[in-house]
Amino acid sequence: MMKIKILSVGKIKEPFMREAIAEYSKRLSKYCTLEICEVDDEKTPDNAGEKANERIRAAEAERLKKLIPDDAYVVALAIGGREYTSVEFADGIDRLGIDGVSQIVFIIGGSIGLSEEILENADERMSFSRLTFPHQLMRVILLEQIYRAFRIIKGEPYHK
Repeated sequence: MMKIKILSVGKIKEPFMREAIAEYSKRLSKYCTLEICEVDDEKTPDNAGEKANERIRAAEAERLKKLIPDDAYVVALAIGGREYTSVEFADGIDRLGIDGVSQIVFIIGGSIGLSEEILENADERMSFSRLTFPHQLMRVILLEQIYRAFRIIKGEPYHK
């Protein structure tokens, strides 16, 4: 069974988002082993310059790197990453499994994104849209798309 690990910067505070995450986690349990790990985010001052933002992303990256297994296929969610249709996303997950990949790690950055180090070391950069989403909501969107992907892979009905 494929292992999916989601690494995310910051905690989910809103109860409705925690409920959605719990629901998709439950649904995914029949398709994969799911692990969700949160690392603390750094406080970001409103008027932080780029140097301060780089330090913040670097500190968050150090926390994230400790949780990335060596043998995992790593997908960093990033602006400018590759965009997929749901079927293409499902085909990609299926292909990784066929190629012997047993674990996929998805990384969601904090409010100012991921460090260059994380982006450069990822196997792939993925974007869900050119729109900007709150990183907390991105976790729900990602889980829904992973769930949809497994339904497509298994030939089960899904909402188009």
